[in-house]
Amino acid sequence: MTVGPQPVLKFAPRSVARSILQHQQQPSLALLAIGMLGLGVLGLSVGDFAMVWQPVATWFPMRTALAYAAGALMILCGAGLLFRSAAATAVRILFPYLIVWQLLKLPSIFVAPKIEGVYLGFGELAVLLAGGLTLFARLGDVHVPWLAWATGDRGVRLARYYFAVWIIPIGLSHLIYTKETVALVPAWLPYRTGWAYLTGAGQIASGLGVLFGVLPRLAAWAEAGQITLYTLLIWLPAIFATPRARLSWTALWISWTIGAAAWVVAQNTSQTSASDVEK
Repeated sequence: MTVGPQPVLKFAPRSVARSILQHQQQPSLALLAIGMLGLGVLGLSVGDFAMVWQPVATWFPMRTALAYAAGALMILCGAGLLFRSAAATAVRILFPYLIVWQLLKLPSIFVAPKIEGVYLGFGELAVLLAGGLTLFARLGDVHVPWLAWATGDRGVRLARYYFAVWIIPIGLSHLIYTKETVALVPAWLPYRTGWAYLTGAGQIASGLGVLFGVLPRLAAWAEAGQITLYTLLIWLPAIFATPRARLSWTALWISWTIGAAAWVVAQNTSQTSASDVEK
């Protein structure tokens, strides 16, 4: 009996596997890269941080030099995310940077724990960090035991739950600060107060849906789409209205980047949480 040739197993090189993963993260990866580039250029142009979203105290030593360094770092990370060969390195640098960025908002929670606005500010950066953690888990290619919690499927799940928890206070802020929210709703939209309540309820629903596995992918996509609409309907027109205002540009790029991070999480959210239970 003649034995035919046996099939040979071929394993894709790590670089090929990484490029496949990188392709799967598009277009959210490119959107996040553009957002980081925009924030970096803005930081270098004004020699400062992103206003209330990067609350570095004025007394901090060499604050201006640090602001320039942060701007340069964001440009390098943003550019790195656009290239296959540099994406993993960029993600490894970006993730700890986003952790530090998130921690800048932590003191406000202890100083004013009864003010919902501090949870709003923390939640916005939490969405950004969730996107960074997702990319780190998918593209970071880090194999260190003490970082096992932030890699692979475990890291993606952690990012998803972190995202879900913190978009709830973002939505709640629309209900508590209704007057301020209505002021941001475009004047050409009818029933502006209704939109304030609807968007707030929608974000809370998205958070609960992702958190408890009720149509989690749809909920995550809805949240990402809503943040993107804020960018296009509120902050983009603000640029045309006040093209020289630093606040308008900062808010645009912050909103863009947070929205991109939400898309990263959404693209890595499964249709059902059943797979998470099995694991």
